[in-house]
Amino acid sequence: MSDVTNSLPKTNASPWQKRPFHRQYLMRQANDLFDFFEAASINPKGGFFELDDEGMPLGEDNGIRQIHVTTRMIHCAVVGSLIGRPGSDEIIDHGMNYLWNKHRDDKRGGYFWSLDDNGVTDGAKQAYGHAFVLLAGSSAKLVGHPLADKVIADATEVIEKRFWDDSVGAVREEFSADWTEVRGYRGQNSNMHLTEALMAAYEATGQQAYLKKAERIAELIIRKNAVRLDHRVAEHFDEYWVVDKNYRHPNEMFRPSGTTPGHWLEWSRLLYQLWVLGQKQHSWMTDAARNLFQRSIELGWDKVHGGFFYTLDWNDEPAIREKLWWPVAEAIGAASYISAHDNDAYFQAWYRKLWDYAENHVIDHARGGWLSELKEDLTPASNLFVGKPDIYHALQACLIPLYPATGSLTHAIIEQDHKTR
Repeated sequence: MSDVTNSLPKTNASPWQKRPFHRQYLMRQANDLFDFFEAASINPKGGFFELDDEGMPLGEDNGIRQIHVTTRMIHCAVVGSLIGRPGSDEIIDHGMNYLWNKHRDDKRGGYFWSLDDNGVTDGAKQAYGHAFVLLAGSSAKLVGHPLADKVIADATEVIEKRFWDDSVGAVREEFSADWTEVRGYRGQNSNMHLTEALMAAYEATGQQAYLKKAERIAELIIRKNAVRLDHRVAEHFDEYWVVDKNYRHPNEMFRPSGTTPGHWLEWSRLLYQLWVLGQKQHSWMTDAARNLFQRSIELGWDKVHGGFFYTLDWNDEPAIREKLWWPVAEAIGAASYISAHDNDAYFQAWYRKLWDYAENHVIDHARGGWLSELKEDLTPASNLFVGKPDIYHALQACLIPLYPATGSLTHAIIEQDHKTR
């Protein structure tokens, strides 16, 4: 694959995001994702199925419903409703009722990680899951769902009471079902997704406290740690927020060792979004965002085959060499968001290269959806993931470029709709 330069020819320099054909392409890809995921994911017994490569339910007899799957589907269905996708409101209602009536622990508070038809299968109460509960409630409020305010208030109270550590400006990681803390670990991934959710809650409610929490998390994870680590995002910390470079966990999918370039890319977009919502007061955020994006390309992109290695070790060598769908999706969103505020042709050139890669290698044109995992040579694999896990990352990659970079995707859709009325 050819290198991307910092310039584009004058004959082809205008942003793709403004070109009619490209905009049609993006909406078609988004619609294809809705076609693949929406109807097939609905579990008539409550919650949502995960899907195999053909789009058929996994565990159809008694599927496990994990909280991030439930909440992400709610969020994506809200996006569908806001852009006018028929069928979306029914999915929102289906998901919100399952979230409130099944995932929620109505005796001890908080939300269980997973359930099946017989009840709770994993009673852990994780910051990661509660971040997505707040995101789902905040998104659902934008379409007027009757449970949205309850979910927002409940999730906010639980996060504040149980998870939030005001002494550092971040959340504790995990508790058991009875709220006994699982000690010894702090993670950036849960805090990154809480940053996303806090911004959504701020947009939905107008309450500044959400935004201030998001800014404090970004200060800790990025300004205090990632910047001094040469713009590499540390994933794992001990409970005193000291970076743990030797951390190992049996589940390399959710807590991979080393560093994960896909998260650098995710943070680069979230930092720009946080900068915009904070009235563009914190210039360090945009500087860090650009550097995080560029370092992810320099260190994480496979210059032979293309695609992002899933993880790197602390010597910047590939550790898990598989290429997953979500880092390239996050890279597309980041490149688009940054290029909306930064005229450097580097970001527009990478936006195009990333879509070339997704179109030719990741999008499953024959069966629908995006292939979740590729080997180093870009042939399909299933070492870390089975099937096609969810719609969330890919859908946002398709739609973020279509809307103003003035906040979250849902906020931008509403803003543009108001302007065109």
